[in-house]
Amino acid sequence: NHLSFFSGFGPFRQYLVNSSWEAVKELSERGLGENIDLQIMQLPVVYQKAKEQVCKIWTTLQPLLAVHVGLASSTTALIILEQCGKNKGYQERDACGFHPEGACCVLDGPEKIESTINMKTLWKNISVEGIDIILSRDAGRYICDYTYYTSLYYGNGRAAFIHVPPLSESVTAEFLGKALHTIILAMLEQCGEQRE
Repeated sequence: NHLSFFSGFGPFRQYLVNSSWEAVKELSERGLGENIDLQIMQLPVVYQKAKEQVCKIWTTLQPLLAVHVGLASSTTALIILEQCGKNKGYQERDACGFHPEGACCVLDGPEKIESTINMKTLWKNISVEGIDIILSRDAGRYICDYTYYTSLYYGNGRAAFIHVPPLSESVTAEFLGKALHTIILAMLEQCGEQRE
């Protein structure tokens, strides 16, 4: 069995319910078929704590793939596939009022790290009814980007990041769970192809 790991984030700012965590919980209930062991965790919107959790995931669980899901507080219903994580520029304060030392993830780490998942290929071959999916190379220099970079760094690129919109009448947790299911199966297929 291959282990895949998923994280969503806890509440922050005006979002008392974070759609990323709701979507991950839905996904976990659906499962990804019997040969994928799926583990989930909620990360706090705190740089240092999120980083510690992500390091722990890679050192102890060593998943085939880690997929982090975050909330993009955009006004439109969009799912965003993030291709890379950036090391520097973390000036914005987290839920505890801190930002990382040197405003960067890993001192002396590379400027950016690309996911081994080709998001462009994924994006071309996938569609989810009722929502647009776009491609991005900038995860926003906040906890999402920070977590992504950390995971790519410790996981040798075997991480992915998906931004989901806030919950609304049309975008329910169930809807997002289904969308993630479709996207992640395609990601796992790509992982399989890379291994062969």
